[in-house]
Amino acid sequence: MWRHSAKSLLELRFLSQGRRSEGLLRGCFHPLPLNSNGNKTGCESSTICAGFALSSCRGKHSVALWGNGDHGRLGLSSTSTSSRWQPTVCDSLDDIEPISVACGGAHTLVLSRDGRVFSSGLNDHGQVGVELSHTRTPQACLQFVEVIEGLPDRCVHIAAGYNHSAAVSEDGQVYVWGSNGHGQLGLGKKAPRNVSIPTQVDALKGMKILKLALGAEHSLAISANGEVLSWGNGQGGRLGHGQSSGLLRFFRDTSEFLPRLIESLKSTRIQDISAGMTHSACVDSFGTVYTFGNGRMFQLGLGSNRSSLEACEPSALKNLPAGLTVACGGYHTGVLTKQGDLYMWGSNENGCLGFGYKHTDLAPTPMKVDGPLMMENLVAVACGWKHTCALTDDGKVYAWGWGGSAGTHAVDGRSSGGQLGLGNEFDYNEPTLVPIKNMRGVEISCGFNHTAAILKDYFGGGIE
Repeated sequence: MWRHSAKSLLELRFLSQGRRSEGLLRGCFHPLPLNSNGNKTGCESSTICAGFALSSCRGKHSVALWGNGDHGRLGLSSTSTSSRWQPTVCDSLDDIEPISVACGGAHTLVLSRDGRVFSSGLNDHGQVGVELSHTRTPQACLQFVEVIEGLPDRCVHIAAGYNHSAAVSEDGQVYVWGSNGHGQLGLGKKAPRNVSIPTQVDALKGMKILKLALGAEHSLAISANGEVLSWGNGQGGRLGHGQSSGLLRFFRDTSEFLPRLIESLKSTRIQDISAGMTHSACVDSFGTVYTFGNGRMFQLGLGSNRSSLEACEPSALKNLPAGLTVACGGYHTGVLTKQGDLYMWGSNENGCLGFGYKHTDLAPTPMKVDGPLMMENLVAVACGWKHTCALTDDGKVYAWGWGGSAGTHAVDGRSSGGQLGLGNEFDYNEPTLVPIKNMRGVEISCGFNHTAAILKDYFGGGIE
């Protein structure tokens, strides 16, 4: 009964709002697991707190980060870029009330309740949103800075891709910055390849955008009436616009430099979107899940036949319970159902699908994640390159998959891990509880090899 009640709240949130918000150590103290007695405090649904009901929640909210720290993606220090093996509260953001966090390839965005955007990390393409000359090092911000120039007074949504970033204003206008090599900023063919100052997407003026999803080199958006637009690198069909006919299609540039409506989804109202490395996914108001793009690691969930290895238009998944929200990783995908269960498919490298040792191979079609999650009611899922995190309705954070190094953005090709927050660089093949003391998760986001969360004081009180 409690599972049904919590999930009804989540469904009501989607129907009334039409979108989803994007989604310890203080100093050096070592955290312990959350209380395991099942007692709940504060809001009934932590995901609701993360977006639209946060103003009614007592208790302090903090931003915590963990994993690889190179180039300042954790934003924890102006002098150190060392990794964090467990969730670490960012003291420099102590004076703001965070409502959303978004992890990119090697940078992080934070949105405050009063609509300000903060960013930290690698800025080689301008993805942090400040001029390179303003940073402490030539191509990085080692601690969080407020993104001021180019943004409106108040933003309500943020999104981070591998090397680009975006925000949505109160009136639904979109602002973008970072890498634009494949048109992923949607600013047109004549726009610069790198944009360091947030710039409004003129092609979306007059349209109210509710949510964005940024992948490696492409972008998606949901409008107020549930339509989906996409732009950027279209290789492999990840934009969902279909395939050009004739021999010339092999020589045609697949990039879309301006936002373009996905025509095949016009007849349904989309409530959630996600963009991965080379694929995309969305969920409509009925819970039907659609995937499109490159499926050579079975990340589309369409099966193992040859025709499922690439989908240039959205394809509906069959034999899957009604979905609520979707998350695309590097080469894996997860869907949270309306019943609070998690189904995953695609590449299972490093155990990122969470099936344990009973199934270590790729999953061509959706499979339910059981094990430690069997008795949990999930409210959020996030996928990184090869790791996954999930959030329960009572604020517990689970992580699994790739926990090690061999990352990017390091001179020697190896960079420290720790993105699972479990105190080591080991891979975990099934969901494992992330130790957090006296705090509960409100929102979770996974980057390439780092993770961020919004945490609420566990004893902070309840709904006013």
